[in-house]
Amino acid sequence: MTQARTWREDFPKLSEMTQDMLFGDVWETPGLSKRDRSVVTVAVNTALYRTEQLRSHINRALDNGVTKEEIVQIITHVTFYAGWPTGVNGAAVASEVFQSRNL
Repeated sequence: MTQARTWREDFPKLSEMTQDMLFGDVWETPGLSKRDRSVVTVAVNTALYRTEQLRSHINRALDNGVTKEEIVQIITHVTFYAGWPTGVNGAAVASEVFQSRNL
């Protein structure tokens, strides 16, 4: 079975800019820790219903020290500001990530 191509292969410049500018510059700017940036990013991706990005950023948040319990609280809190379907979608994505990491 062959591995599916990713957007990074079809969009190499966007991939490069994502790595260099977003994660190499924006995420490295002083003023917020990576943990704090992860909290903000999980909240924003939940609120904007960005399912695929949310999945990767929940993983990044866990790697950056945000706990499962904190992610649950972030998504629950955002639900009341961004809407019930958005929150339930975020909860489903988070549950998939937690399950994949045996949390």
